[in-house]
Amino acid sequence: MIRTAVFRTGGALLQQSRRTVPSLRVSPVQQRWASSSLPINTVVLFVPQQEAWVVERMGRFHRILEPGLNFLIPVLDRIRYVQSLKEIVIDVPEQSAVSLDNVTLQIDGVLYLRILDPFKASYGVEDPEYAVTQLAQTTMRSELGKLTLDKVFRERESLNSNIVHSINQASDDWGIRCLRYEIKDIHVPPRVKESMQMQVEAERKKRATVLESEGTRESAINVAEGSKQAQILASEGEKAEQINKAAGEAQAILAKAEAKSKAIRLLSVALTEQNGNAAASLSVAEQYVSAFSKLAKESNTVLLPSNAGDISSMVTQAMTIYGTLAKTSSKILPEEQESSEDVLDQAESSK
Repeated sequence: MIRTAVFRTGGALLQQSRRTVPSLRVSPVQQRWASSSLPINTVVLFVPQQEAWVVERMGRFHRILEPGLNFLIPVLDRIRYVQSLKEIVIDVPEQSAVSLDNVTLQIDGVLYLRILDPFKASYGVEDPEYAVTQLAQTTMRSELGKLTLDKVFRERESLNSNIVHSINQASDDWGIRCLRYEIKDIHVPPRVKESMQMQVEAERKKRATVLESEGTRESAINVAEGSKQAQILASEGEKAEQINKAAGEAQAILAKAEAKSKAIRLLSVALTEQNGNAAASLSVAEQYVSAFSKLAKESNTVLLPSNAGDISSMVTQAMTIYGTLAKTSSKILPEEQESSEDVLDQAESSK
């Protein structure tokens, strides 16, 4: 009897719901938080994927329906909340905030969140969307008050992460997790915008001047470096030229000295041979005649001996001088040998 009455009551409620409610599905925005426009208990219910239906039995929380087929008791069970487990996007309205350097900004943003615990989201706060929006606005104002105007534009990512961290600390008891927060637009007063534009232009002019001066400096350095290298190379070239010239002159002097020494040796050998004196006399006579032939070519003043026409007497005089020098050298050699022998004897006696 009781089972029959229950099924009849369920059938009647199902027909009534079909007549009064043309569609049980509503948009996710409408069924996220509101308690109105909720599905009616028809005993047999099909919960869509990524949704959580919070059921109360006799006004007290009973359980959360999982996606798929579910059964409820008519009259006793009631679907109190429908929570969407998808990622939810909330527009944070535009608001005014004052930066650390007392500049009033108009800023808005977008908040991305997800419900992790449908029970806390249903019973932890009255209106989760309004609470999260207000929390995002207050957090944004407090974070902007810690930064100057220049840092607001440079540290946009750190500002977003700080807002997300602050929202998550407060919304943990609501079963809501803030995934990310993005600032959409930042509006500054017109005068501040003009001053920022002037600052940007001045900064660009400064950079251009600095780059130009650095280019001039690098050019001057390159020119000086090139001149320095050119002078070094030129001095090295002159040094090498002088060294080569000195080496050539030294070699020429050595060659002349060797040639002269060979000529003297040959002459000495020739003089020791038979008729060497006659050959020497002939050579002196030839040189005498050659010297007299050149006297009047280089200068107008000429000194001549009294007997310039007597060649035989001049040759005889030259040979006499040669003989005297030969005798002197022959006497000097034995004396040098004797002195060297005396030095050796004194050295041996001292030992």
